[in-house]
Amino acid sequence: MSQNPNNGADLLCETLLANDVDVCFANPGTSEMHFVAALDRQPTMRCVLGLFEGVVTGAADGYARMADKPAATLLHLGPGLANGLANLHNAKRARTPMVNVVGDHATYHLDYDAPLHSDIDSLARPMSHWVGRATDADAVGERTEDAIRAAHANGGQIATLILHADAAWNETSKGVPQPIAREQQKQPDAARIREAAEALRSGKTTTILVSGMALREHELETLDRVARKTGARLMAQQANGRMQRGAGRVAVDRVPYVVDQAVAKFADTEQVILISAKAPVGFFAYPNKPSSMLPADCRVVDMVEDDTNIAAAVAALADEIGVTGVESELAQRFRPDRVTGKLTAEGIAVALAHHVPANAIVCDESISSGRDFFRTTHGSEPHDFLQLTGGAIGVGLPLATGASIACPDRKVVALQADGSGMYTVQALWTQARERCDVVTIIFSNRRYNILLGELKNVGAGAPGENASRMLNIDDPALDWVKLANSMGVEAACTDTAEGFADLLKTACSRPGPFLIEALI
Repeated sequence: MSQNPNNGADLLCETLLANDVDVCFANPGTSEMHFVAALDRQPTMRCVLGLFEGVVTGAADGYARMADKPAATLLHLGPGLANGLANLHNAKRARTPMVNVVGDHATYHLDYDAPLHSDIDSLARPMSHWVGRATDADAVGERTEDAIRAAHANGGQIATLILHADAAWNETSKGVPQPIAREQQKQPDAARIREAAEALRSGKTTTILVSGMALREHELETLDRVARKTGARLMAQQANGRMQRGAGRVAVDRVPYVVDQAVAKFADTEQVILISAKAPVGFFAYPNKPSSMLPADCRVVDMVEDDTNIAAAVAALADEIGVTGVESELAQRFRPDRVTGKLTAEGIAVALAHHVPANAIVCDESISSGRDFFRTTHGSEPHDFLQLTGGAIGVGLPLATGASIACPDRKVVALQADGSGMYTVQALWTQARERCDVVTIIFSNRRYNILLGELKNVGAGAPGENASRMLNIDDPALDWVKLANSMGVEAACTDTAEGFADLLKTACSRPGPFLIEALI
C-alpha cells in the first residue's frame, strides 16, 4: 500500500510502484544505501541481486522483453554503470523499456573529486535515450516520472536517472505519487500505408521485412495473409528482441548473418517494405563485400514511424490490401528424425525440436553454433524466441534470468556459447537464488568459433600461434559443470546426441535451474 514518502528515496520507490515498475535488478553501493533502505520498506517491490552489473542490465532486458513493461536497475556510480553498458547496448537495440537508477555522490561532495567520482552523464548518454538528474529530494518524483515516460516512448527506450545521495536521504514535502498519464502511440500514417499497399500491388518482387511488435503471433498471421495475397515474401530482420514462433504459428525466416548468403537472398528483390525493421546491412565490413544486403536499385518503403501502434498499422495494411478469405499458413508440429552418435550443433537443434515444452521461452546467444536452430525448429512446440540484438556478447544467461522472473510459470531454455557465457557467468548464481526455471545449454566447443570464421572472412588467413591463443579457450578447458555447481545450479556434461536428448528431456520435465554442458 502506498504511503507518504519520508525522503527522496521513498519518493522514488513510490513513484516506480505507482507506475507498475515493481521489479528492481540491483548491484548497489554506498551512495545507494538510502534507496536500498527505502526498497526494504516496500514489500511489493521485488529486488533481484546480480553479482555483476552486466547481469543486472541483461536481466532487466530479458524481463522487459517478456513483461512488456520496464524493470528498474540499481547501479553504483559511474563505474557500476560502465560495467553494465554492453547489455544496455543490446537492450537499446531490442527497443527494451528500462529505468536505470544510478547513484551519485551527494551534491556538496562532488567538488572534492572523490575516487569514485566520474562523468556519469557522458557514460550513460550513448546507451540511453534519456538521461536526467535528481539533485534534491522534492525533485525526485518528477524526474522519476520523466524517466518512466521516456522508457515507454517510441516502442521502448533506455532511461537513466542519476540519483544524488543527499537527494535520496533528505526529507521530502511531496505526498503519495499518482500514476502518470503516458502518451498514446501514434495511429498509422494513412499515406505511408497506401504507399506500402501500392508497392505490394505493383507486381514487383517484394520483401516485407519486420521486427518488434510485428513479430507477435497475431500480426505475423495478418502479414502472412498480406504476403500471400500479393506474392510478397515475409521475413524478419536478422536480430530481434522477441519473436513468437513454432507449431500453430507462421514460420518466418530471418535475414542471414553471413554476408554472401544475405546478398544472395535479396539478389532479385526490387523493393523492401520495412515494418519496425531496418534495411539489412552487414554486421561488419569485409574487404570487397557490400555493406548493404540490398541491390543498389532496390526501393525501400518505411511503413511506420517511431512510436506507431504496430497492431493498428498491420491491420490497416491488411484492410488496404483486402485479405478477406485469404488464410495464413501455420507451421505444423514436426519432430525431425533423431540424431545418434557424436554430439553436434545439429543434434542439439533436433533434440530441442523434440523436447522444448509448449509455451517455453528460448533465449539464444549460441552465436555460430546455433545458426541452424530456426531451420530445425519451425515445427517445434510454440515458444517465444529472444536473441542477442546488439552484438555485445554476454547477454544470454542474464536474458534468460530476467525472462524467467517475468514469466515464472514458463520454462526458459538458454542457448549459450561457452566463450560469451563467461562474460556474465554470475547470472547462474542469480538463477539459483531466485529458483529460476531455466535450462542452460552450453555449446562447448572451447573456442571463439565465430572469430575463427571472421578471421577467414576478412581475408586475414589461417590462424598462427598468436591468433590461436587469442581465439581458443581450451588451455585450460572450462569445466561448466563445476562452474554451475559452485553457484548452486545442478549440471551435467555429455558428448553424445543420445545423452544430450536424455538430459534435455529430464531437465525440461522438472522445475528449477539446470545446466547441460554440450561438448561439440
